[in-house]
Amino acid sequence: MGATAVAAAKAVGYEGAGTVEFLYHEGQFYFLEMNTRIQVEHPVTELVTGVDLVQWQIRVAAGEALPWTQDDVTFDGHAIECRITSEDPFNSFLPSTGRIGELTVPTGPGVRWDGGIAVGVEVGLSYDPMLAKLIVHAPTRIEAVERMKRALLELNVQGVDTSVPFHLRVMDEPDFRAGRLTIRYLDEHEALLSIPPSDESVRVAALAAALLEEERRTTRAVARPAAGAAQPGGSGWRRMGWNAR
Repeated sequence: MGATAVAAAKAVGYEGAGTVEFLYHEGQFYFLEMNTRIQVEHPVTELVTGVDLVQWQIRVAAGEALPWTQDDVTFDGHAIECRITSEDPFNSFLPSTGRIGELTVPTGPGVRWDGGIAVGVEVGLSYDPMLAKLIVHAPTRIEAVERMKRALLELNVQGVDTSVPFHLRVMDEPDFRAGRLTIRYLDEHEALLSIPPSDESVRVAALAAALLEEERRTTRAVARPAAGAAQPGGSGWRRMGWNAR
């Protein structure tokens, strides 16, 4: 894919940052499109290579030459990016509007936040729904997945619905964690988009479970024989059943 992308750029005399996209299916890859700009996922490349693509896009456009060759570029570890959007993932990703009331951004080693929002910002329908990009880097893929999960749990955006709950589900999904991905991933994992229970239904379920457990404890306490009380005779099974109570 890399060689084909380079050949395509050379064929049209292209200079500057650009992204050639392909689709891969059953051992074959197919040209999709070329974006004549830096790509949204550029932080993933920057974290695994240590190259500041945004800086070099500007410097090359100003006429500077790259100070390295492709052979000088090395790859280290794994990176994952989640687009944090103002969309409802459980309602066909319809846009969500409102004012950002609270914002807590995750931090720590290997965590990067490329954000475009702040408390008080009004999120409307006139622009792309992407609020920010959350990117993590770690030595291995599974460590990157766990780091992303931790960062998503720390992230708090109040005022609009976001894609965060969907990303959290993906981080726990076995096929994603194992890297078994195809362009039909969401079609094959429809449960990721199922509507979660409301906060009220969760509270009601928790209360019901607590009441049932209290009833069981009370029943066991009443049914337990007093010290020295005679236990039923008969078979060993019957005596075991009595003792289990």
